[in-house]
Amino acid sequence: MTFDRPAHPAMLDASMGGIATARIGVHTRVLMSENICQSCGACCSHSADWPRFGLETDSALALIPRAFIARNGMRCEGNRCSALDGIVGRHTTCRIYAVRPDVCRACEPGDDACNQARTAAGLEALDPSGGVTTPDAIS
Repeated sequence: MTFDRPAHPAMLDASMGGIATARIGVHTRVLMSENICQSCGACCSHSADWPRFGLETDSALALIPRAFIARNGMRCEGNRCSALDGIVGRHTTCRIYAVRPDVCRACEPGDDACNQARTAAGLEALDPSGGVTTPDAIS
């Protein structure tokens, strides 16, 4: 993937399908859209021990389809949550996003849990703003 140089280093180019870029010194700053999680999914496929219920009320749990619930949390197939569709690191979606448990809502792009899962999946860590800084390609 190549990135065009913006007219000014502080200017962003959002013409790349939801991904904005900015030239900063010798690095290109890739600022992910608000849907970065839909191109990742690492946290949902990192550990069968992670998606455990804790703070959910009985009424909140009742909204999650029984097919996705295990004894103490979300049902997993291996390390992957059964509600996750797609290919990790490319495009994923949660089949129960609107009613997902608190543990899933708590994981934010670039936080420690996110980056631990991304690293385990072979993906670059994010900074807390949800972006990745990558070296510029040498032309």
